[in-house]
Amino acid sequence: MNEELKFIVDSTKELMQNATLHLTEEFRNIRAGKATPSMLGSVTVEYYGSQTPLTQVANVSTLDAHTITVQPWEKHLLHDIEKAIMIANLGFNPMNNGEVVIINVPILTEERRLQLSKQAKSEAENAKVSIRNSRKDAMNEIKKVEASEDMQGNTEIDVQKLTDKYISEVDELYKLKDVEIMKV
Repeated sequence: MNEELKFIVDSTKELMQNATLHLTEEFRNIRAGKATPSMLGSVTVEYYGSQTPLTQVANVSTLDAHTITVQPWEKHLLHDIEKAIMIANLGFNPMNNGEVVIINVPILTEERRLQLSKQAKSEAENAKVSIRNSRKDAMNEIKKVEASEDMQGNTEIDVQKLTDKYISEVDELYKLKDVEIMKV
């Protein structure tokens, strides 16, 4: 295979992998039923003048299926952590007992589960669009490369196989997340 064509396939594969990795990260932020520390993964706290991920300034853990605790390494951060959790707009109401921030994760209603399922489906569709855009860009690049029609055709087939693989991976990730969300 022509080096240019190989590069196009490799870079397209990398873009498609990144789309599925991004989807996985987005799914981590969509909470399902039980409390997990990853629910606070998107929270950043003002720490000595810069925005710092919560996990770098505190220990985040779960007490039980409906309670997350955040114990800052420096007590003066308690109020900043509470504020950051509120600003993150995750639907949590943090409480501070002077030592730790406690978050009670409410049980999801059927209506909320359906909303989260729609949100997950939307994220999956965004990932599919990104994958298809990568395919389209690759197909355009393949046509620009000076190579035989057979080589171009084979490369287009390779790109289509990658597209099919990553689209089905996105579908599978969505199915798993949907089952997790809808499980009572």
